[in-house]
Amino acid sequence: MFAWAAALLTGALWRRSARLTPRLCLAVPAASAAAWGGLLLATLYAVFSGWGVPAQRTIWMLAAVVLLRQSGRQWPWPQIWLMAMAVVVALDPWALLQAGFWLSFVAVGVLFATGTHTWETDQSVIHHSGGAGQRVREGWAVLRRNLAGAMREQWVVMLALTPLSLLLFNQVSLVGLLANAVAIPWVTLVVTPLAMVGVIWSPVWSVAAGATGWLAALLQWLASWPLASISVASAPLWAAVAGVAGGAVLAMRWPWHLRLLGLPLLLPVLFWQAPRMPPGHFELLAADVGQGNAVLVRTANHSLLYDTGPRFSRESDAGHRVLVPLLRAFGERLDQVVLSHRDTDHVGGAPAVLAMQPQASLLSSIEAGHELQALRPAVRCMAGQQWVWDGVRFEVLHPAAADYELPGKSNAMSCVLRISSSGVLAPGSSVSTAPTEQRAAVALLPGDIEAAQELKLVAAQPAQISADFLLVPHHGSKTSSSGAFLDAVSPRVAVVQAGYRNRFGHPAVPVVARYQERHIPVAESSTCGAAIWRSDQPGAVTCRRQIALRYWHHQVGLIPNPTGDNLVHGPAPSSAQAPENRP
Repeated sequence: MFAWAAALLTGALWRRSARLTPRLCLAVPAASAAAWGGLLLATLYAVFSGWGVPAQRTIWMLAAVVLLRQSGRQWPWPQIWLMAMAVVVALDPWALLQAGFWLSFVAVGVLFATGTHTWETDQSVIHHSGGAGQRVREGWAVLRRNLAGAMREQWVVMLALTPLSLLLFNQVSLVGLLANAVAIPWVTLVVTPLAMVGVIWSPVWSVAAGATGWLAALLQWLASWPLASISVASAPLWAAVAGVAGGAVLAMRWPWHLRLLGLPLLLPVLFWQAPRMPPGHFELLAADVGQGNAVLVRTANHSLLYDTGPRFSRESDAGHRVLVPLLRAFGERLDQVVLSHRDTDHVGGAPAVLAMQPQASLLSSIEAGHELQALRPAVRCMAGQQWVWDGVRFEVLHPAAADYELPGKSNAMSCVLRISSSGVLAPGSSVSTAPTEQRAAVALLPGDIEAAQELKLVAAQPAQISADFLLVPHHGSKTSSSGAFLDAVSPRVAVVQAGYRNRFGHPAVPVVARYQERHIPVAESSTCGAAIWRSDQPGAVTCRRQIALRYWHHQVGLIPNPTGDNLVHGPAPSSAQAPENRP
């Protein structure tokens, strides 16, 4: 729109300057000057607006059209579309990683392929010789056709972009068609012109801001509707590609019996379910949340989240930025949220997670007056509590009832959770050579307990704290991971969730040395990323940062694994692990 307005203004000024510069006007016709002037001013406006991918896409398409028309050529739309895409990628290769790149180009490509609507002006209405009533009726008919064409464009874009939105965001808006029907004309005809006028006369920007505020209030109201959006699990690439192709087939101007062939292509995206563990086994995913704890526990049919990561600022926390997208990608409905204690690096993301998972119960040691109690009343975690999901046993080992009456730091009140499987270990994963030996794999999640609580657990229930997997207590603080505790737990692998270059120096050098002395491999989230441990393979931890490593990623202390399987392995049964095998 800006290019069109700028071209009209440039052409008008060029014609009126013929008396002052007749030779220049003869050398460059007004039509050419209008086209180049519109492109130049539109480019300046795009730079002024932030030079985002949609702005770049528009500028390169405008440039292609201007160059072709000025050279007397006419390319088909696929060539213009692909050329604009190639130029954007050549100038900014990282655009391929932006959702806006794919949404923008797919939307424009689908509109081109299905035939964009041309707005009618119908000169017969203006010059009609009939009565005023006839002219009004014909005017309304033109308006209805224009509105129908615009609605069809929105419908086509929604059909084509729904699978892509599910691929990129794992959710799609069901009120998007209605929201766009209001937002697009409002922004195009009201907000944008006011913003442009504001460049000349700044008080108009206040009016533009008010218009934007009214629109935001409407969109927030639409977003509050029940089922305003739906979420699905993250599908594999093949299913996503099939879904996008299905959406494109549905949007094409083909007979309905051909377009309906796109529906089966959408089914894998809509109904994909993330693979789960068999009954008797469980999986842990220690999310990469920085300086804090957040561990997702998944059994065959149930899910538990142990802690919710830190709060980064008033506007940002691990719940919004990491855990909610993670749970959406897995299609998870949490049965329970366990908050080990009240520190913000463990409960910072809880409001976002609890809002997304209204069905999840809350188990925690937080006090009755804590602000989270207003969001979801919490059951007090207490030693002796236990339950079984799909053959997997969950047990709370600490704190005891008497501990709630004692003064002390919140770390001392951390809920210690023990999880044990009942399934058969994978061949070669057990200490025994028998591949089908019935032996429980155990994971221990101790929160931020310190040496005093560790020694209490060692003295009271040494057999109960023995585990294959250990979440390193208190992020590797010097006040935790005592020698007696590590000897009693004797884990095969351990994971420490600590922020990169965190101000506490976690994990502390003496603590790391204690793990190394006992030949316990420790995977650090700052180098491992999200760490995955499975009860059917208790001797290894999978590091997502190594699996998904790209050449442009900054590698922080990654040590190549000699086995080449992207796993952090525990020691062999009969010999100590070589130092070079440890992370």
